[in-house]
Amino acid sequence: MSECRVVRVPDPGRWGTLLAAWIRRHWHIENQIHWVRDVTYDEDRSPIRTGTGPQVMAVLRNAAIGALCITRVTDIAANRHHARDSTRPLALLGII
Repeated sequence: MSECRVVRVPDPGRWGTLLAAWIRRHWHIENQIHWVRDVTYDEDRSPIRTGTGPQVMAVLRNAAIGALCITRVTDIAANRHHARDSTRPLALLGII
């Protein structure tokens, strides 16, 4: 169910500027994670397309990106080599 509300604001120009800034920030964050998943992990060409598979893979990719971000990695593509050895991500996070 969608909902529409009309409100009166005292200074439409100021609110418009604030709303535009919020929207830009929101999409900047959204585009960062989608860009990394699409370009670095080549998500659009993934053969996994049925059931919950695409969502599961997106969660796994997000977890991998998050783990790299926690360790302050700035070049995710260059650090994907950690995925080749199952113990490297754990060592990178200081777990083992």
